[in-house]
Amino acid sequence: MTYDDNAFAGILAQARANGPVSMAVAHPCSREALQGALEAADHGIATPILVGPEYKIRKLADELELSLDGVELVDVPHSHASAEKAVELVRGHRADILMKGSLHTDEFMTEVLARATGIRTDRRISHVFIMKVESYPRYLFITDAAINIEPDLTTKRDICQNAIDLTHALGIKEPKVAILSAVETVTPAIRSTIDAAALCKMADRGQISGALLDGPLAFDNAISHAAADTKGIHSPVAGEPDILLVPDLESGNMLAKQLTYLAAAASAGIVMGARAPIVLTSRAEDAHGRLASSAVANVLARQRRPGDRP
Repeated sequence: MTYDDNAFAGILAQARANGPVSMAVAHPCSREALQGALEAADHGIATPILVGPEYKIRKLADELELSLDGVELVDVPHSHASAEKAVELVRGHRADILMKGSLHTDEFMTEVLARATGIRTDRRISHVFIMKVESYPRYLFITDAAINIEPDLTTKRDICQNAIDLTHALGIKEPKVAILSAVETVTPAIRSTIDAAALCKMADRGQISGALLDGPLAFDNAISHAAADTKGIHSPVAGEPDILLVPDLESGNMLAKQLTYLAAAASAGIVMGARAPIVLTSRAEDAHGRLASSAVANVLARQRRPGDRP
């Protein structure tokens, strides 16, 4: 997979202008995780606190010829303890951002969501892919493709609002949300079309705010003016969405990975709805994607004041 270094240039420039924020990195024990954290430091985006087995991190840094001079390390014995300690640093305001390193998402998110010791809020936590495809003129925010498996209507409301809040932070004042399904008509046999119609009415009633919503929309008429015109769809969203709200994790995950591997899309990944921004990328994500994700998290963190909640 190739990565366009210019895809997130504007967001990276904004993060550099903000200056670095403290970032707790849970178990950076792979090449990609350690390089991503240190590149964020090199670019002036974040000040990483590396949480994991110190001997493993130092051995990896030596193998990769990476300097750890001036970088804080917190020595813990294994990946589970790494997640627990990294979350504790954010909860105790030692760190402004949380980053997942080379551990499983389930293991990491268990600590994030722990009721007594985690960093959850009243808002449902959800993941957003920020993707830049060469053939599309703006960023695509795809959600949720990593955390909520089969979200119900209430969860989709939070997923939608989380994505809207992210676009606002990145300077998109009134994002357009396409609520995806297999068809563009409300069909009782397809639950996602019923949810889409309900979400649009919730937006009309102020239960979702700050965006234009339309759905259900099939992917073709969501993304293409020509496809929408062919089907006689008149919509302020069709053909130019910012946010693609997917029916479930499986469809969203496949969509994001298809864009990555077939359309060479550049991507970043962020978790919204917690007390602090969370950088959550695939363990296979390279250092460039982790850097872009850190830049997005920096912008979010700089816009929050102590005590703010989603």
